[in-house]
Amino acid sequence: MDELLARRGMTVTQLARRVGVTVVNLSVLKNNRARAVRFSTLTALCDALDCQPGDLFRVVPGGPGQPTDTAPS
Repeated sequence: MDELLARRGMTVTQLARRVGVTVVNLSVLKNNRARAVRFSTLTALCDALDCQPGDLFRVVPGGPGQPTDTAPS
């Protein structure tokens, strides 16, 4: 998110206002501490930053929130 903000010359405060979330909530997302994100927030972020969800987030196999393979063999 930092890179997208820099490319657009936008601050976190400006983005928070455009998206309609608090700076604190946006910082939680930005610093990978969020456990969930509303689809409406994701859509608003993408609209404000003119990007796609994959530009903001990525899935890390075995990362937090990812299922582990515990099925019996």
